[in-house]
Amino acid sequence: MVFHRAMSNALIPTLRAILTDLATERRTIPYLELALAAGMTPPHTIHRLTEALEQMIREDHAANRPLLAALATRKAGDMPGRGFFLLLAELGRYDGSPDGADAARHHAALLHEAFDHWGKP
Repeated sequence: MVFHRAMSNALIPTLRAILTDLATERRTIPYLELALAAGMTPPHTIHRLTEALEQMIREDHAANRPLLAALATRKAGDMPGRGFFLLLAELGRYDGSPDGADAARHHAALLHEAFDHWGKP
């Protein structure tokens, strides 16, 4: 597990660069597409990706920055997975259901914040 976490942390600069570029275009990206763009290969690709994204959320939260990881989404639905919202709840940044309309509204607001902050030239 420590090995996976160290590998995930090493991905963060690459993920930040990719997601920042997408923020300038006001675009989201599915997890698998992001993993491929970051040069990730099996095994456990999505698990390692989500570990890195969770660390990014923690870093952005601690620095009081909009959440760049909000740009990473599931393949269907253009929203992050349940774990995203559960982590936000753990950090005190969300108190609704990890599914449904409340989650969609909260995610839309987070996207606008991220686009406005990270998408600046």
